[in-house]
Amino acid sequence: MRKRIFKGATYIILALGITALSWSLKDDTTTITQNTKDSTGKVSVITKPVSATEAFDTYISEIYTTAKLDVSGLDFDVFRKAVTGYFNFRTSGLVSSDKQIISIADFNRPSTMKRLWIVDLASKKLLFNTLVAHGQGSGDNLATGFSNTSESHQSSLGFYITSNTYHGKHGLSLRLNGMDEGFNTNALNRAVVVHGAEYVSSDFIKQHGRLGRSYGCPAVPVELTPAIINTIKDKTTLFINGPATVKYASSYLDEASAVSHFGAGQQMLAGS
Repeated sequence: MRKRIFKGATYIILALGITALSWSLKDDTTTITQNTKDSTGKVSVITKPVSATEAFDTYISEIYTTAKLDVSGLDFDVFRKAVTGYFNFRTSGLVSSDKQIISIADFNRPSTMKRLWIVDLASKKLLFNTLVAHGQGSGDNLATGFSNTSESHQSSLGFYITSNTYHGKHGLSLRLNGMDEGFNTNALNRAVVVHGAEYVSSDFIKQHGRLGRSYGCPAVPVELTPAIINTIKDKTTLFINGPATVKYASSYLDEASAVSHFGAGQQMLAGS
């Protein structure tokens, strides 16, 4: 219900012609200042207090709408999870302060669909929406099994923080630090990395009815590999989502904590 309410609220806001949003925080209440323009061109300033949770909801919905993530097929709840994790990482200094980039691989979707999204939260832009492979041990066209175990050749669910690049057998590759204990923390030991692969292509899908599969790596199209890796390298957030039927839990999905960090961040921006 909350999703629908705030997505709708965002559409209304955009329809009213809001050109700017500013935020200030006082305790658990955020003040939103909206500059609006009516049909005659007259600009009005509206200031209203909302809860930090409402402000967080509006922030997520505004990016989702502005970046046209709904049009690209990204599930709103999956996007919300990724943003929640990002803010929980940011407060601990685990992610870059220079890049507000999140990457989302939704393995609840078949491999024949574009199920990787890379979003710039600061500019509210969708940077990439493309194919991404799952591990051969996870399934054929649909990924149904996930593991944190070496030699499983399965994908691992959850939150990652990108690390440094290197050149390996697949060319330019990007190391990943798995952050969810019991779900993906063996990523480095398993050499689960972002790399390009020829089997991640529309031509492969036409021939085989699905993408090729990796040994657990989120492999991307060869022609996009340099651009993707250079965009997301050096401490940005990656979230790999799976089917609801697969058990997954993460402390980084704590929304109350994320809202608190979001509010503190807006307060710092307002005071700068």
